[in-house]
Amino acid sequence: MAPSPLLGRWADNRDPASLAARLRRRRFALFESLLSRIPGHIQILDVGGTPGFWRVVGFSRSNVSVTLLNRTAATSDSDEIHSVAGDARDMREFADRQFDVVFSNSVIEHVGTYEDQQAMASEVRRIGSRYFVQTPNRYFPIEPHFLFPGFQFLPVSVRAGMLSRRDVGWYKRAESYEAALKEVTAIRLLSEAEFRRLFPEGRLCRERLLGLSKSFTIYHGWD
Repeated sequence: MAPSPLLGRWADNRDPASLAARLRRRRFALFESLLSRIPGHIQILDVGGTPGFWRVVGFSRSNVSVTLLNRTAATSDSDEIHSVAGDARDMREFADRQFDVVFSNSVIEHVGTYEDQQAMASEVRRIGSRYFVQTPNRYFPIEPHFLFPGFQFLPVSVRAGMLSRRDVGWYKRAESYEAALKEVTAIRLLSEAEFRRLFPEGRLCRERLLGLSKSFTIYHGWD
């Protein structure tokens, strides 16, 4: 089922007036305040990011260059943003502490198993002198990708069955049950405890909505 118009407006990051976009801008304001502490030119690696993300948040700083890393390289029309292809779980093409900052927004829940998430976290911690990583909270009532209450707690067969029969949230109806199964198992939301274990030295911030933790951000290297 497609998201209701009300829920869609609330959750659509592409709409600058949506609640999700406002929360993202608030989160990014924290990131920019941390960046202001770094002197000179700053090199950022954005794991899983897009040129559109940086455009939507209105980021523009002449002393910052951004490298985007994704499975396939993206096209960028900005001189300050360029893109490379790679694997977040194994970024051996980059040296230890090659980047001033490693940034990642709502990506680590997409890389696979908890072991895969551990591999990504280890690489983030290795490559960056600092990091700033965000992920949705597994225990927030509305699953952020499928926009269905408690979707993440339903049996996998039920989730795949739903997606094989209709659109669910931002996801279009899958062509087969097998394709739906691949989609729903490609996301592994993290609890706060799991996220802390991935980045044990980091400082964790909770992004709250109606008194509940909607997502977590963890950062390190500025202290």
